[in-house]
Amino acid sequence: MSDKYDYDLFVIGAGSGGVRASRMAATYGARVGICEEYRVGGTCVVRGCIPKKLLVYAAHFAEDFEDAAGFGWTCGAPVFDWPALIAAKDREIDRLNGIYIRNLKAAGVELIEARGTLLDAHTIDLGGRRVSADTILIATGGWPSLPHIPGIEHAITSNEAFHLPHFPRRVVIVGGGYIAVEFAGIFNGLGAEVIQLYRGEQILRGFDRGARDFLADEMRAKGVDVRIDAHVEAIDKKGEGVMVTLAGGDRIEADIIMYATGRRPNSSGLGLEDIGVATGPGGAIVVDAQSRTSIDNIYAVGDVTDRVNLTPVAIREGAAFAARCFNKAPQTVDYADIPSAVFSQPPLATVGLTEEQAVAEYGRVDIYESRFKPLKNTLSGNSEKTLMKLIVEPKSDRVIGVHMVGAEAAEIIQGVAIAIKGGATRAQFEATVAIHPTAAEEFVTMGKKSRSAGPLAAPRA
Repeated sequence: MSDKYDYDLFVIGAGSGGVRASRMAATYGARVGICEEYRVGGTCVVRGCIPKKLLVYAAHFAEDFEDAAGFGWTCGAPVFDWPALIAAKDREIDRLNGIYIRNLKAAGVELIEARGTLLDAHTIDLGGRRVSADTILIATGGWPSLPHIPGIEHAITSNEAFHLPHFPRRVVIVGGGYIAVEFAGIFNGLGAEVIQLYRGEQILRGFDRGARDFLADEMRAKGVDVRIDAHVEAIDKKGEGVMVTLAGGDRIEADIIMYATGRRPNSSGLGLEDIGVATGPGGAIVVDAQSRTSIDNIYAVGDVTDRVNLTPVAIREGAAFAARCFNKAPQTVDYADIPSAVFSQPPLATVGLTEEQAVAEYGRVDIYESRFKPLKNTLSGNSEKTLMKLIVEPKSDRVIGVHMVGAEAAEIIQGVAIAIKGGATRAQFEATVAIHPTAAEEFVTMGKKSRSAGPLAAPRA
């Protein structure tokens, strides 16, 4: 460690990746500073994963109340209080923000509440105060992006959705990604009339097509009006709400319109161009396998690099960076077989390849698939179904993709992901004794192949 600079490491951005990197570097003996212009915790804690999951839990209670009658419970008419939910959510975010701050302090990291911009390869401006660092890490995450259409100033994003003063009764959501799908389920479950507009041919582009189709059908069955090949041309203010005009002339009146059409790396205004840090499409900071930018002592992790934009990935990248740079441990991040989930209603979770990816990579693959009504829904009368799907490479018998749509999908796939990471075969799945009665047992009891997919000859040697 050098006394030439104020810090051995300075981190710009106190989200998941930046906090993990700074805390670990400090435990390795580095002098570490970190800056944050808003709140510690980043997108996940403040305006993403955590508050969104809390709202997902809240939205699901509508079905729970309905299902209770089938199990002998008599419930009065439920009454939902949006301000009470938002206040409870805010208290939890405040609590988590406090924990993050205390953890940084306990690790010996100096937190500076200011916006950081780069003046040169070793100097950071913090609202007029200048500090220097031997190594700099950029971990500023991502930010919602909006298209340039007339009236877009009347739209909100997921950022504002967490702080609406009143519950909207008519909601238009534009987008087909996981954020759009999740908020469609949230607002629908809490009692709003929801129309989801997506310009593509099916929601959740990039996920397994069979899972996408299944989820879209389930969402419609729950009351979400999912419209594909739908293009918004303009948004007009109408009273306290909005009027949305679609291509072709159709118009939709709503209380709010929420855009969830993508996020961009939050890299603008950091001084990157001035000092020569290379960026790519959309402003993503270009990094190598060690998260190093085009300037040797400057690194970047998380969504600002636009690699795999998931909180656990940013955390893993931050940890690997700290271990390499401050503990002489040559760690890299393995991006293969990363599990992920969409907290839709019902939820979708996956690990490994989609059917389409598997066919492209291996040629002929075997598909094991099951669609069923879970035991819980037999008494409740709930019509929700579950989809489970295994994709198997027939030569090795290795399971190369697992997909699920249904209750507790994320919890189940997290465990399955360990097996996939370990190279488990279909025979090993089948040899595993089931836990009965569970939905998860279906993954080890699907004894008969449903079909094969892809050409007869595999492209691999």
